[in-house]
Amino acid sequence: MNPRAGIALALAQIRAQKLKSFFAVLGVIIGVMFLIAVVSVVEGMNRYITEDFARQVYGLNTITVRRVPEINFAGPSEWREWQRRPRLRFEDADAIHEQLGLPALVAVESDADAVLEAEDGTEVKNVWLSGASADYFRIMEHEIARGRLFTPPEDRFGIPVVVLGHEAAEKLFGSRDPLGRRVRINGFPFRVIGVLEQEGSLFGFSLDRRAIAPAHSPVARMVNPHGIVDRIVVRVSDAQLIPLAKLRLEAIMRSRRGLRPNDGNNFVIETSDEGLSFWARISRILYIAFPGLVSIALVVGGIVIMNIMLVSVVERTREIGVRKAIGARRRDIILQVLVESATLSGLGAILGIAIGIGLAWLVRALSPLPAVIAPQWIAAAVLLGVGVGMIAGIYPAARAAALDPVVALRHE
Repeated sequence: MNPRAGIALALAQIRAQKLKSFFAVLGVIIGVMFLIAVVSVVEGMNRYITEDFARQVYGLNTITVRRVPEINFAGPSEWREWQRRPRLRFEDADAIHEQLGLPALVAVESDADAVLEAEDGTEVKNVWLSGASADYFRIMEHEIARGRLFTPPEDRFGIPVVVLGHEAAEKLFGSRDPLGRRVRINGFPFRVIGVLEQEGSLFGFSLDRRAIAPAHSPVARMVNPHGIVDRIVVRVSDAQLIPLAKLRLEAIMRSRRGLRPNDGNNFVIETSDEGLSFWARISRILYIAFPGLVSIALVVGGIVIMNIMLVSVVERTREIGVRKAIGARRRDIILQVLVESATLSGLGAILGIAIGIGLAWLVRALSPLPAVIAPQWIAAAVLLGVGVGMIAGIYPAARAAALDPVVALRHE
């Protein structure tokens, strides 16, 4: 039998029995729909976290020294142990800068929430306030849109100047030029010297609602006790230097802390790969577990298609008898039923893909979760749908091929 003729016949049957055909492939539609929707979100999260999130949080070719891991799922006992660790200090960063012995930028950074107030009394709350070294801008690749960044001498002498994010500047000053104006941060006056390029958002959190001031300025007392910093960030000139830089950083910090060879580290050294390992574990679990859940819907859909095809074989017994009587071979009958079953399931897969893509775009539009439609998963979904139909059609096809043409022609 010509497969094209089988597909045409299957489409004619679907048009003639639309409601029955829809319910026959409902399981396939649901399975493929959730496969496309969830995998699109997971794929989008993978790209978003490994590219945008890693760049914004960790920076390129960077190593970060912290008291505790940036992202952790610690239990109470582990958290108590972390809280007993000594805090990082400005002196630690100075020692790293002097002793690292590699081409690298070294900066400190601490942050907290703050309230900014303009000269006319306009307030902006929940601003991401950072006290940072001058090299922090180069490490994190922050670009200036207007004005300038503060300099190392301004940081060293604690000059009260501030660089605002795009949103913070807009909300404080509107269409007015913010450069040179005074802004009070938690009550302390600072002079605005620059505005950063617009950076967008990260998981719904605005990266432009921020203010960055010199680490030694009055902002130091707003983010931490005297002399304390949240993190020390080191950016090496080449990614190949990261392993060596990590070893030297560990040696410097252990020496400063007076740790013996058998003592564990009371600090954390992280790169973006290590910091994002939690997401790698989660995505692996999702990719392993989710196909199992989808397969349940597809198995149910396959059973329904098999039953529908069995009913179709019974309804068309006389037709099958006529085909056999005029010379149709066993394999022609089997191919006819398999093509019809695969076409039915394939159309269900296509409908599921369309709905799944719509759901993925809806998630992307209405939430901070990203979604990326991967062509390979669309192709896999189509093959999966057709495959389910063919497997479900094997038994009905065998039943149809086994019919005796004389008995089939007598069927009413």
